[in-house]
Amino acid sequence: MSKQTWSESGFFGFPGAFPGMGFRFGRRFFESGEMRLALLSLLAEGPKHGYQLMKEMQERSGGLYRASAGSVYPTLQQLEDEGMVEAETQSGRRVYHLTEEGQKELERDPEAVRRIWERAERYEDWGQTMHAMGPDVWPLLPTIGTLAKASMRAAGRVGTERVREILERARSEVEKL
Repeated sequence: MSKQTWSESGFFGFPGAFPGMGFRFGRRFFESGEMRLALLSLLAEGPKHGYQLMKEMQERSGGLYRASAGSVYPTLQQLEDEGMVEAETQSGRRVYHLTEEGQKELERDPEAVRRIWERAERYEDWGQTMHAMGPDVWPLLPTIGTLAKASMRAAGRVGTERVREILERARSEVEKL
C-alpha cells in the first residue's frame, strides 16, 4: 500500500501525520482560526512564552504535532496587535498574558476550543502508540492498512456488524499477546 493510498483513505481516521515516516492524512492539525483559539486557551491557564506554548501543544498531541515558530510567533504578534494578549520581557524572553479582550474572544466559541483539545487527545493517543511501538514494528503498517481496506470492502458487501465482530475478535487476540 502506498503512502498516497493511506492518505486518500484517511488511515484509521487519524487526522494528521506520523513525523519521520512521511505519512500525511489529508488534514492539518489546526483549521482556519484555530491556532488563535489554542494559544488564547493556553494563555488562559497562565502566562507563557512562545517556546512554552509550542512545547505544550506538542505534549498535548503526544508529540505528533509540532508547532513551528513560523506559525506561533506571527499569531502571537497578531493577537497582541488586536489587544487579545500583552507581552512583557522576563529574563530575556517575551512572556504573553491573556487580556480581558482575549478572554472574551476565547469565550465566544467554547465548542471550538473543546474540539481543538479533543483532537489533541486523539493525537496524544496515537503518539503514545507510535512511541511505544518503535521502528521494529513499523513493517506491520502496510498489513494493517490492507486489513482496513479489506474490512471496509467486506462491510460494503455483508454489512458492518459481521466485520466488526471479526475485527473485535482479532483485536482481542492481539491484545492477549
